[in-house]
Amino acid sequence: MGNSYIVDAVRTPRGKGKKRGTLASVHPQELSAATLKAIQERNGVDPKAVEEVVLGCVSQVADQAACIARYAVMAAHWPKEVPGYTVNRFCGSGLQALNNVANHVASGAMDLAVGGGVESMSRVKMGDDMVGLDFSIGNEKIASHYNLVPQGISADLIATKYDISREEADRFAESSQIKANNAVKNGYFKKSIVPIKLDDGTIVTEEENPRIESDYAFLSGLGPVFKTIGEKELDAIALRSYPEIKKINHIHTLGNSSGIVDGAAALLVANDDGLKKYGLKPRAKILATVATGEDPTIMLTGPVSASQKALKAAGLSVNDIDLWEINEAFASVVLYVKKTLGIDEAKINVNGGAMALGHPLGATGAILTGTVLDELERRDLKYGLITLCIGGGMGIATIIERLKN
Repeated sequence: MGNSYIVDAVRTPRGKGKKRGTLASVHPQELSAATLKAIQERNGVDPKAVEEVVLGCVSQVADQAACIARYAVMAAHWPKEVPGYTVNRFCGSGLQALNNVANHVASGAMDLAVGGGVESMSRVKMGDDMVGLDFSIGNEKIASHYNLVPQGISADLIATKYDISREEADRFAESSQIKANNAVKNGYFKKSIVPIKLDDGTIVTEEENPRIESDYAFLSGLGPVFKTIGEKELDAIALRSYPEIKKINHIHTLGNSSGIVDGAAALLVANDDGLKKYGLKPRAKILATVATGEDPTIMLTGPVSASQKALKAAGLSVNDIDLWEINEAFASVVLYVKKTLGIDEAKINVNGGAMALGHPLGATGAILTGTVLDELERRDLKYGLITLCIGGGMGIATIIERLKN
């Protein structure tokens, strides 16, 4: 295998995933098209040279139906010869799209490609793609065999099994808000953000989801979201797989879980031939791209095994990683990964995470990659690791090495 490099990374701001969210009026194909246009303009790339566009998207119905990657290419008015395909690895979709592209170019099958993701949660609700399935458990036959429960129950199960308290979760959520607001205030995200123009002429450039008022006092007053449905039936299902646990402690609230938002991202990836052929300068080298499987009941522990596998592939240790982006789907997930791997919290999600900024499902992995690359450059650091927990019991991770040009 050859090398794969990140030439550039761009993304939209994130708007609240509600009817009145800042990006709710924008079709998701247009969000992605904006990132493709930015990749073209910022790097002087002839789009004819792009041999593939791969986008992650979770809810592939309604406005996100069919093949939104191909539609984004057309919406960007790129040449008809540029193909595109869409991938769905649940919350890891955006990172999987990048990993696919990285492996495409490293193999020599192509020299230049784009990986990214998109999710408009205001226009396509989470779960809309589960037609014919019970949203609470999914596939009935699989669910009964593996004791499947919704992710919130799994997150609370992690908290219970690994002794993560409600206070720890709320303190971490508060720190996410503080770091995110600091990053916005100081313009740390501006390098990658693509302004989005609305039909009324408004230009959206700022993150909509962070809440300054979300301090510990506010967060600790919120009620647990999954307690009622858990105690009614779902806790008992989960505990069939964990009989040593007598009762699930429900610690997750709207404040220490990820926000529902809209967003899109794109990364330009090349191999050595592509860099030379098109006169491009790489910002980072992709060192490892992995995915792993875990117990589907507890479901969200995958970032540990994925990170370990990625570190082994890259020949690195936990302490070698300068910055970690661990998706804040739920506070317990990040705290579990931190404790299990022994990561210095000062290296984790240094500009906040999904509890403050939101989690646009299929786009998040791509967004986090750009975020960690920008911050590695700002701090003059070297290695970044991006990892996400994934529904169905999976994990995904990517390691990048920032390059000095």
